[in-house]
Parts: sequence; C-alpha cells; structure tokens
Amino acid sequence: MESNQALRPEHARALAARAGAKPGEALPGGLILDSWARCLEAGLDPWKTPRIEVVSGSELAMRQQRAEVVRRLAQAELETLSQQIAGSNFLLAFADHEGMILDLYADNRFSMSGSGAGIVAGSLWDERRAGTNGLGTALTVGQSVAVTGTEHYFHDLGGISCTAAPVRDAHGELVGVLDASSYFESRQRHTLALVQMAATHIENGLLLHQMAGHTVLAIHPRAEFLGTLSAGMLAFDGEGRLSALNARARSLLSGLAVGRGAAFEQLFEQPFERLLAQLSQDTEVRLRDAMGSTLVTRPVHRPSSTLRLPMDGGLAGMGKAQQPGPRPGNASAAAGAWQTARAARPSQATGKATAAPQRPAFLADDPVVEKACSTVRRAVRMGVPVLIQGETGTGKEVIARHAHEFSGRKGAFVGVNCGALPAELIEAELFGYEAGAFTGARRDGSQGLIASAHGGTLLLDEIAELPLGLQSSLLRFLDDRCVRPVGGTRQRVVDVQLLAASHIDLAQAVAAKRFRQDLLYRLNVVQVRLPPLRQRTDLADAVHFVLDDLDPAARLSPEALELLCQHDWPGNFRELRSLLTRMLVEAGSDEAVMHLDRRLVETVLPSMARRAENADASAPTSLQRAATQAVLQAFDRCGHSVSRTSRTLGISRTTVYRHLREAGRVPQRTGH
Repeated sequence: MESNQALRPEHARALAARAGAKPGEALPGGLILDSWARCLEAGLDPWKTPRIEVVSGSELAMRQQRAEVVRRLAQAELETLSQQIAGSNFLLAFADHEGMILDLYADNRFSMSGSGAGIVAGSLWDERRAGTNGLGTALTVGQSVAVTGTEHYFHDLGGISCTAAPVRDAHGELVGVLDASSYFESRQRHTLALVQMAATHIENGLLLHQMAGHTVLAIHPRAEFLGTLSAGMLAFDGEGRLSALNARARSLLSGLAVGRGAAFEQLFEQPFERLLAQLSQDTEVRLRDAMGSTLVTRPVHRPSSTLRLPMDGGLAGMGKAQQPGPRPGNASAAAGAWQTARAARPSQATGKATAAPQRPAFLADDPVVEKACSTVRRAVRMGVPVLIQGETGTGKEVIARHAHEFSGRKGAFVGVNCGALPAELIEAELFGYEAGAFTGARRDGSQGLIASAHGGTLLLDEIAELPLGLQSSLLRFLDDRCVRPVGGTRQRVVDVQLLAASHIDLAQAVAAKRFRQDLLYRLNVVQVRLPPLRQRTDLADAVHFVLDDLDPAARLSPEALELLCQHDWPGNFRELRSLLTRMLVEAGSDEAVMHLDRRLVETVLPSMARRAENADASAPTSLQRAATQAVLQAFDRCGHSVSRTSRTLGISRTTVYRHLREAGRVPQRTGH
C-alpha cells in the first residue's frame, strides 16, 4: 500500500472507502490517512471489534518497575490533568514505549461505557493491534496526535476523541506517551495544549534526573521566558561538552551542530569556564551563539560547587528577572549630551579620563525617530494601543521600552515575541493555565504573560506571527480586557498598555488572509514607523553609540567611520553590532585604547557583502527546487501546520518557513 506521501485525491478516497468511511464524508488529514494505510497493510478489518491484548499482572508490575522514574513524573501529571478536565467523561493514561498502559485515571462514566471498557492497565494500544488511535499513532509517528471520532480506524472506537503526546528522555529516545481520551461530544478545546505541556514537563523533569551530575542551563532569546516551558534546556559535562538537550533547545539552536559531545565553544562565542565564572556572580547571562543570535541563560541544576543557583532550584520555580529598561525623558536631548561628552572625553593614552557621561537608553537624533518617540509618548499618556513598524533590527523593542518608562506605569514591561513561542504552547503562555496544571513549583498554575503585565506595558512583538485562532482571543481581550486561563472558567480583568510591533506590512497580511482586519483596526489606533539605519541622519552617531556599548575605550578613525557610513546596513542595528564586534576581535589589541582604522573596516565589510551576495545571487538549483516541492507536499499533508511539517521531515521550522516563502506560500500558524 502506498504511503499518503504519494497518494492522489482519488487514491485517498479509495483508501478511505476501504477503511470504512462513508461516501461523501470529508477526508481526514494526511497523518490519519497514512495510519489507515498502515492498518490496511497489517490486515486489520475496521468493521470488527479490535482485539486488545492485556498482559498478566506480573508482566504489568515488571513494566511499571522498569519505567519507575518516568512513571513517577507521569503520575503527577495525570493527577493534575484529571483536575483540569474533571466532569468531561475523561480517561487519562500513560503508556510505555510499546503502547502498554501503565497507569490511568478515568471518570467512572467513561470507564463503564462500551468504548472505554477495554482501556485498562496492562492493555496494549499500538497501531498493529488497536488501529489508528491517539496513543498508538503518536508512538508510531513520534509526534503529538489528535484522533477524533470516526478518524479511529476501528468503528467501535468512533465515539471517542483521543489526544496523545510522546515523551522522550534526555537522549531523545521515546520512552512513553501521555493520552487524554473523552467522549466525542464532550471533548475540550484545550486538551491538546494541556497534554503537550504535561508531556514537556515530564521530559524536562526526566532530563534533570538523568543529568543530575551535569550542569543544566535554561536558554531563551528573552529572559522572561526562562522560567516557562518555552525555555530550552542544555546539559554539559564537567569539560563543557553537550550531554543532552530538550526539543525546545534544539529548535532555538537550529542550524548548529548540537550533537552529543559538542563543545560549548562550538555552540557559543565564549569559553565554558567564562560562563561558569559569570554565573557565579549573576543569575542570568547573555550569550551569543555561533550563528550570531543572542540568548539569555540561567542555571537550572548543577553538580556540587559548580554554579550558584537561585534558592528555589529548578526550571519551573525560577522567578522572572528584572530587565533594565531605558530611562524616561527626552531621548534626543539625552543622546546629544552623551555624544558631546563622549567626543570631549580624553583617551586613556593622552591623559586621565574624567567621569564617564551617563549613557542614554537609545539614540534618537534623527528627526523621524524623534517624531516617532514623541508620538508614542503622547499615545501612552492617553493609554491607546500603538503599532510600531519597521525593518528587523531598527529598534522597535527599544522604543517600546522607552514608551513604558515614559508612561510612568508601575507594573512590569513584558515583551512577547509571538514568533519565538512554540505554536502549541502560545495560548497557555499568553493567557496562563489553571491552578494545579503542573507539579512542583508550577503546581499553582501560571497567570500568563498578559496578566503578568498588569499595571504595566505589554509588547506583542512580531504580531503577524500570532496564529489566527489566537488573534480572535486577543481581539476579545482588547474588547473587555479580561483573560481566562487555559482550562479555567473564571476571568480576570487586566490593565495593560498595549504595544504591538511587526516588520511585516500588516495591511498586506490582511489582504493575504493571514491577519484579521478587525484586529488590525484595534491595534492601529496610533502607528509609527522607524526608518532603516541607512536612512537615518544620525548614522555616524549610531556607529559611535554601538561601539561605546561594546567597548567604551575603543576609538574609530574618521576614515573608518566614513567607510561604515557608506554601507547599506540591511540588518540595521543588529548588523552594525555584529560588524563592530568582528572589528574588535580582528583588532586583537592588548592596549588600553583600541584603535579601529579603515583597514579593519575593509577587512570585515567585503566578507559580509560577499556572504549577502552569495545568499541572494544564484537562482534555485534543481535540487533546491526538489527540496522545496518536498516541503510543500509535506506541508499539505500536515494540514498546513509548520510544526508538524518540521517534525515529519526532521528539519527546523525556520527551514520550513524559508521553503514556503520561496514558493510564495507564507503560512498561517495553526497552533498544532
């Protein structure tokens, strides 16, 4: 039997008919059709009652003992999940890597029904026996699966909805699966998110257990996410070699060689020993990975006497760090005073330096930028939403922090990168989840990022990446300012100053049906657009501003500055910072004052230009076109879900997005 990868629509309909689907019924997704094909190959008859094998009590006890650690973590999640969905005729189960149910929690009304009668501890639910079902199919494909009603291969199971998520250990081995089943008519909208979060929590706990003798770090592009399930986790041995990492860390470090045994210095631009020294002084440290992306790290676990940890220990219990924000006041005046003082400051080579001038939060000597600042300040005085647009790297978050400081609001500034959150977790991260959803320090639930900004400012960065389903939830929040956590029934009124940012033209996204027009109306009350660096009149000052942040003692020659000002800076401030960093490294001076001259600029700039030309110049090869076509086919089979496509093909979501853009198919984020 062909895999659905090569199935034409007429073949898919024939397969559905052979599996017992009625004529005229809508075809299920590609993942379900693939499962049906496997069931047909195994000789299963969809009209017969599945023959579910149940092992002896001694065999069950042996399996339970063998999986003691992961089972203990899973039991806690089953208990709290049962509180989340109580009253919905549910059954929750944890099975081992072969599909044998080791533990379950069931509502009596479910367990006594005909559909649930065969689901008992010791029963085997792999696809070869039970056909298409949440637990067995999740094990087969190695990803989260929702099987609803008649999508089950056996018609006897058509009254059940199953949602399952696989669980992997620190080395990526599949060690079990978590399943939540309910009657079809009483299924809950949030079940998939809750099960996936529970599975992630089990995996993180398992990694910490298995890596007890290693240094475990949490990483994320934003510090406020380090204490959430969106954080990546990396374990290093005493020599700084990678021992294990979770799926989120693999995604965050996409494109890097994150294989077991990789040296810390292969992944990040600093020695492991230096990081340990920094973490002995600071709770959080900024890292730059080998691809040039900036991350924040926080210790989660350490072997004795290696790192100084927060008093509460593990990942889930760590509090949110306070990030420094820009100071209030006139940004342009502050920047001008700093530039004047900096220019007048004598170098250490010619005389004793005077006290360093106070560095402003950001540079706004350009009239367009200063006008944008002024507009934003007036808007936050009135408390209306602001939409900040501009190319990547133009400083959208910086001006948002300035707006928060100027507003005088006493609450926190909470920045949320909508493109950085896993699609399956974004709703829970934004709106929170009900108390008791997780174990340990997170057992009291999570108020969510929106509620954490109460009394302060909420920045939704890359708002165009928000899935359409979540866009409607955000619209409701803007209407009544109420949030309801995932799995909860009570609402909470939240007072926030809302800011949104995007490098994408949202009007075009609306025209392409990727963004809700009514949401754009609500966000676009006040709009400012930041100019790219190449168009700013204060470009020379910007170069000095960034250089001073990297090394206050460094000096740039007039010839070098002139050459830098001739560059187009397609990456804006991020590219400027990267180039100046490379110049400082190339200079390699041990002197107190580092002089950067034209030669250094000519050394660094051409190589960067060549990389950009090589990236854009040649037309796609036949091999590249074939790869793009394979991604498109998988994307269609996976119900237009980028996450499922990346898992199916074993590539990063960034790579999937790139192929889709090359084909002119910018996707909607589905939340799966």
